[in-house]
Amino acid sequence: MEGMEFIAKAAAYFGAAFCMGIGALGPALGEGFVAAKACEGIARSPENAALLTRTMLLGQAVTESTGIYSLVIALLLIFST
Repeated sequence: MEGMEFIAKAAAYFGAAFCMGIGALGPALGEGFVAAKACEGIARSPENAALLTRTMLLGQAVTESTGIYSLVIALLLIFST
């Protein structure tokens, strides 16, 4: 039975690492893209900087929620075994 517990724990750790790897990649790319486009928008029309910044921050907060969900799932995988 000891061997099966080791395999289950190893699979949980691998699953947590994979979950965080993929779960952090999407938000990082999305937030970088949003920030780049907001900088372009502010450069084109500086008078709209406050509106663009507010919209960018809201979009980044929504995008980051998927990374936080993957962190929660990874922690559940690690501490449930």
